[in-house]
Formats: sequence, structure tokens, C-alpha cells
Amino acid sequence: MTLTLDQTTAGIDTDLEALAGLDDAALDLLFREARSVNAFTDDDVDPAEVLAAYDLAKWGPTAMNVSPLRLAVVPRGEARERLVSHLSEGNRAKTLAAPLAVVAAADPRFHSRLDTLAPHRAGLADELEPHAERRAGMARTNALLQIGYLVLALRARGLHVGPMGGFDAAGLDADLFAESGWTSLLVLNVGRAAAPGGTHPRAPRLDAAEAVTVL
Repeated sequence: MTLTLDQTTAGIDTDLEALAGLDDAALDLLFREARSVNAFTDDDVDPAEVLAAYDLAKWGPTAMNVSPLRLAVVPRGEARERLVSHLSEGNRAKTLAAPLAVVAAADPRFHSRLDTLAPHRAGLADELEPHAERRAGMARTNALLQIGYLVLALRARGLHVGPMGGFDAAGLDADLFAESGWTSLLVLNVGRAAAPGGTHPRAPRLDAAEAVTVL
């Protein structure tokens, strides 16, 4: 499954002053009442839902619009079993059972699209070409940022997400991304939360006074 590059912003409201903030119900959906989910209902999730969520998340900012996030959508079946073979033991059963799994990865050759994505930075692709380590760092940082947008976009579409980092990244990349050269960052299980038991008890968060300093 390939994500196509949408070069248009038709229909996007660019009058920022006219955009209203979200109401409390939307904020609850995205943040306050949203949970990381470990167990899902048996309801299928169409892979098209992930593409639709990506089409929301792609508008989030990245450095110079480099947009290095790449997604491999893994329905149930042989590809899912290959994916699960690279996961840590505690992540296997829930990933096999999830309606949909998504491998979120970074493309270290993101610069090949910069003529389109960053026309304001003419020559940047050529500048980055010989610097593989720099590109890898840029790809990782900005793809992780985009994963955050993606989780919120999936929630906005009424889905629940269980992000996981426990897997053999080198083995997974060699198995699933040998041709593309993508580097896996997280696995996201996607579906609708099973009740009860779909989530762990909610843990506290730091208050702003503990985490934010005004200089």
C-alpha cells in the first residue's frame, strides 16, 4: 500500500483568525479521555481509515516540511505474523488480535522528495545527499513528531491506538523494509477499545507547574 503525495491545499481554510478553538468534547476525545489501548473489539478496521488519518496528520509541521514519516499498514494474515515474529513477547498476542497494525517508520531518503515538499529550500536535497547520518537524525526526529500527529488523527476519526516500542527493529527492517530502506520507530495497534479491560488504570500526569518553566 502506497501513500500518495497530495500537493494541493484546496478547501483548507487559511484565515487563521477565523478558526475557532475546539470544544471540550473534542478536547476530551483527543486528550483528556483518550487512552492507549491494549485490547480491542473484533470489529474490522478498513486500512483506508489509516490513509484518511494520514491525510489529516500530514498537515502538522515538520522541519522545512521534510515529512519523513512512512507507514506500513498490516492487516491480519501472513504479513501480520511476520511482523509479530519481531515483537517482544509481551506485545505479540495483542498485536495478533488487533484489527489493524501499523508500522510507523522514518525514510532516511526523505530528501528525494524535497524539490516538491520544500521548493523554498532549493538545493537542500543535493546538500543532504552525502550526509547519511544527518539525514537519519532528521528523519527520526521529524517522523516521531509526525507519529504524534497520527495518533491524534486516528483518535479524531473515532479509533483507539496502542503504540508499542518493544521489538527487534533491525530484524523488522530487514524483513519488511529491505527494499525501501525505511527504519521502524513504533508499532501502532489500531481498533476500537474492548470494554472492560481494554486499558490499564490511568496513571497520573505532571501538572504544568511541574513541567513548564517560563524564562
